[in-house]
Amino acid sequence: MSLSRTLSVFLGCTALMACAPAAKQTATAPAVAKAPAQTAAFTPGEMVMRRLSGEQYQNIVADVFGPSIELGGRFEPDLRVGGLLAVGAGTVSITAVGMEQFDAMARNIATQVVSDKNRALMIPCKPADVKAADDACVGIFMTRVGELLYRRPLTEAELKSYIGVAHLAADATKDFYAGLSTSLAAMLSSPKFLFRQELVTANTDGTYSLDAYSKASQLSFFLWNSIPDLPLLAAARKGELGTRAGVAKQVDRMMASPRLEHGVRAFFTDNFGFDEFNGLTKDAVLFPKFSAQAANDAQEQTLRTIVDLLLKNRGDYRDIFTTKKTFLTQELGAIYQVPVVDESPNGAPDAWLPFEFAKDDPRGGILTQMSFTSLHSPPGRGSPTLRGKALREVLLCQKVPAPPAAVKFDIVQDTNNPVYKTARDRLNAHASNPVCAGCHKIIDPLGLALENFDGAGAFRTTEQGVKIDTSGALDGVKFTGAAELGKAVHDNPATTACLVNRLTSYAVGREVKDTAWLEALKTSFAATGYRLPDLMHAIATSDAFFTVAAPKTQTASAQ
Repeated sequence: MSLSRTLSVFLGCTALMACAPAAKQTATAPAVAKAPAQTAAFTPGEMVMRRLSGEQYQNIVADVFGPSIELGGRFEPDLRVGGLLAVGAGTVSITAVGMEQFDAMARNIATQVVSDKNRALMIPCKPADVKAADDACVGIFMTRVGELLYRRPLTEAELKSYIGVAHLAADATKDFYAGLSTSLAAMLSSPKFLFRQELVTANTDGTYSLDAYSKASQLSFFLWNSIPDLPLLAAARKGELGTRAGVAKQVDRMMASPRLEHGVRAFFTDNFGFDEFNGLTKDAVLFPKFSAQAANDAQEQTLRTIVDLLLKNRGDYRDIFTTKKTFLTQELGAIYQVPVVDESPNGAPDAWLPFEFAKDDPRGGILTQMSFTSLHSPPGRGSPTLRGKALREVLLCQKVPAPPAAVKFDIVQDTNNPVYKTARDRLNAHASNPVCAGCHKIIDPLGLALENFDGAGAFRTTEQGVKIDTSGALDGVKFTGAAELGKAVHDNPATTACLVNRLTSYAVGREVKDTAWLEALKTSFAATGYRLPDLMHAIATSDAFFTVAAPKTQTASAQ
């Protein structure tokens, strides 16, 4: 968001950070088959209060104050529950150390907002005296910023409190902007900003529905991974989100926005566990081409592949496992051992270029991309077991038991073993232990199909001079090599069922156990050709998306 767009928010622009002509907003918008997955009977889940993720925090600051604002702090680790950080966000709190970090970031952000450089653009009024308090100006600023940061209008008591803080600080410092900065920092440190709290109203059937502003947040964080824009807040204020038609109107508008890509990227980043790239290392002697930049590019390659196939071209979700089309940089091309040449006049080594592997190339689909092969490998080798486990758990939603504590992996880890030269040989020797055989039977055949890719994702055909055997089977379907594995995953019904489960849990911030709703979504997903935008639309327009069970510790409230 540019500073000019930030200014337009405060001056009453019709959309938060999006004042461009409608044609620009809808230029890449995917058409959506409107098939809301409504079901007459469903079991509502419990209310959740989710801590903002680091990415959401950064998105909000950029959306409200502009991307030039530096945070100047770090975030506490998130917790993964049910395969998703988005679900874990409903179970984590903030430690004392974490609160210190949030406080430091809040003060740093607030100082930048009121600085000489930014105040004329970010503050819609000027004080009568810069050396004294001005409650009226503070009230204007905090009312507008507060509605964005809190995702709802401030109550009278909240506004009065923030005006009071600014007044006291201005009196003490003889500086209006120092007072305003103190008040803004307090708002940015508030649990009402740092946590997404669900507020509800009672229904006649004993369930509770999210109130209008909670509905707006539910929609915006799901579709855009950030706060509601001004039209969505206006729809909440006017009561338009109280009807299915009103919700559908906003969902259609939001899905026509380029910001939908941010929401899609956020989901797949979470679902694929890309946070685990933080601190990922490889043996520099064995894998000299692997670097921090290569790791970043690997994630971006997969996200670009998904966005291009599923959003821009409205492709079948299952095709992400078989597509030959992707995007590469020269650095990735070096690892993949394919030429990547930017022939444009201003070409750069880090430029992203569309690339299509040949039909008979062993690469194809996201399982053969570095984001999968390198992430699910230890520093010094590839790992069929880790890759097979990740495929089962991440892409098929099938839990694999943890190995027994006393199991030894000496044979598996010995990549220079003179007897067991290939990973398949070493795993067969290891799995001869009955304690290990059960789990390895369901995961190793999947990972062994990817053994042509080393621990950094580079292609190979032999290990210790022995040809690699990539045959295997998935739920009775036999295959040889990564391409046939991708086809087996493409055709497996658990693949699409898993996406429905994960995306729905991601959307509501809790593990969804309502089989009626999930089955309705799966049916809708199949009927629309497994198109991701259609599934997102179905989730966002479902009654169940906004319905929760009776609160256990919180009474229904309008504010």
